[in-house]
Amino acid sequence: MYAVRESEGIGPVSAPAGNSPLADRLDGLLFFPVTAFGQDGGFDPGGYRHHLEARLADGPAAVFAACGTGEFPALAPAEYERCVAVAVAAAAGRVPVISGTGYGTALAREYAAAAERAGADGLLVLPPEGVDGGQEGLARHYEALAAGTGLDLILYQRGQLAFEPATVARLAEVPTVIGLKDGRGDLDLMLRIVSAVRTADRPDFRFFNGMPTAEMTQLAYRAIGVPLYSSAIFCFAPDLALAFHRAFDKEDTATLATLVDVFLRPYVELRRRRPGYAVSLVKAATRAAGHPVGTVRAPLAEPEPEHVRALRDLVDRAREVLA
Repeated sequence: MYAVRESEGIGPVSAPAGNSPLADRLDGLLFFPVTAFGQDGGFDPGGYRHHLEARLADGPAAVFAACGTGEFPALAPAEYERCVAVAVAAAAGRVPVISGTGYGTALAREYAAAAERAGADGLLVLPPEGVDGGQEGLARHYEALAAGTGLDLILYQRGQLAFEPATVARLAEVPTVIGLKDGRGDLDLMLRIVSAVRTADRPDFRFFNGMPTAEMTQLAYRAIGVPLYSSAIFCFAPDLALAFHRAFDKEDTATLATLVDVFLRPYVELRRRRPGYAVSLVKAATRAAGHPVGTVRAPLAEPEPEHVRALRDLVDRAREVLA
């Protein structure tokens, strides 16, 4: 296990794990923290711990560390391991910690090994980039990764990667492949995947809505059998994220409509102003909310200051309306 330095003030990483299977513990709002960087550009464990502990106090169901919102592609292997270790220490066994992995099979297995050493409970497997081996190649990639790690795996389709239903059904036969996160927004494809896995008799397989602002599409996703979603809004406006989640659970359509009209729709329109805002605008808003998380790393760029101010105004307006 990676030894986090006591001088960083973040304590040991060992913590009691939950007794129930990981798939059973992923029932609630899922927290995807941003990764903190210091003024020198290096990983900042203290700032990261501050962000994690503040949000863990709000009661998420799980922490997804060093994933897309956490700038996984920008992390070097050693700092990735430190990042996951800090998340494990902060969670202290209260909720599971799932970390990202990706790239080709060899690198994905190296990151998986680092996550195991750091104490993670599972892996969110980002799509392999730069190569197209078809569905057979994808299946072989994930099967090899599953064979090379003891951690549970969640598949992730986004960008150009799309699983065919038969491929997901095949991978669902691997006991440690426990779910699929969708970041493409193709509801027809997702319904066919849900049906294929259901037909393969894997009732414990979990499906996640991973769209950049999942709250905007979650009602539609739930209708096709995808009950879970990731929330980047939770990083900088946990009260609004939780208000949506409560209304979603209670099928409170009036509150959901208010949140869409007053906050979510204008936020999505603001997020679409620049490439990369799904991460950089979230991180800037998190920093503006009082978390010392620093700026994004290249190739991402910082958002325009007026866009950050506009987002803060949206948050304030939504809070006024809900109050």
